[in-house]
Amino acid sequence: MYTLGSILPIRMLGEYYMKKIAIAGKNSYIGTAFKEYIENISNDYIIETIDTYNVDNASYNFRGCDAVICVAGIVHIKETRKNKEMYYKINRDLPLKIAAKAKSDGVKQFIFLSTMSVYGKTSGIITPDTVPTPNSNYGKSKLQAENMLLSLENNFFKIVIIRPPMVYGKNCKGNFQTVVKLVKALPIFPKIKNRRSMIYIENLCEFMRLCIEEERAGLFFPQNKEYVETSKMAEIIAEKLNKKVFLSRILGFAVYLIRPFVKIANKAFGNLIYQETEKDNYNYYVIDEIDSFKKSV
Repeated sequence: MYTLGSILPIRMLGEYYMKKIAIAGKNSYIGTAFKEYIENISNDYIIETIDTYNVDNASYNFRGCDAVICVAGIVHIKETRKNKEMYYKINRDLPLKIAAKAKSDGVKQFIFLSTMSVYGKTSGIITPDTVPTPNSNYGKSKLQAENMLLSLENNFFKIVIIRPPMVYGKNCKGNFQTVVKLVKALPIFPKIKNRRSMIYIENLCEFMRLCIEEERAGLFFPQNKEYVETSKMAEIIAEKLNKKVFLSRILGFAVYLIRPFVKIANKAFGNLIYQETEKDNYNYYVIDEIDSFKKSV
């Protein structure tokens, strides 16, 4: 049976050392993008994606890995009473099981992709002092996973928790594609000033790479260097599509009025940001806002 342990352990060529990374979560958007990103920019890593269903298999191991990135989870699925248990089984229990196995196999670092949803906020400013109060099974299961993972941390096993805002990129799911569909379908678009924290997938991938290179531990909130204004984003998307879109202040005012009461309007045109701090140096910012929007259409 093929496992990560079957990869040739010889990684030392003179003083040249290749880091070995396991991505736990097959077919994950972020996991797949990370592997492709790293393979395009460097030959200094051995990266394997593993099927998390094999974690209980006795022949399965993480031995020799420098880091494990856990992207296994469920999202973009409508929450119901029937699937509530699944959120906790996959978003909480599974990462803990993977981390425990990684720790027992001698892995030095475990990176967990959490979410901005742990705060339970649909608008406002999130600061380092904001207390997480999730209001969905998705957010609750992720926050519980964070706390349980931190209980495994010691001097030899570092835990990295990443709470990204909305992630976007080519073929991503979520609100970005909703905006693309609206731009394609409508001749006019609401002109409204808002601010949202977002992060382009390649910027997130570079951030994770730096976490591994610098052997970091802790809680992190990576985001694009600039806050996103939805109307401006729509203009850039329209330009990429060679389409003219008229930005309407009247339509924008209408959206402003209904925004507090209509969930999808608030998600697309509301204000929700991570407050910038002195620690934000954006050294992972490899692609700017305009180019990232164009590459994502």
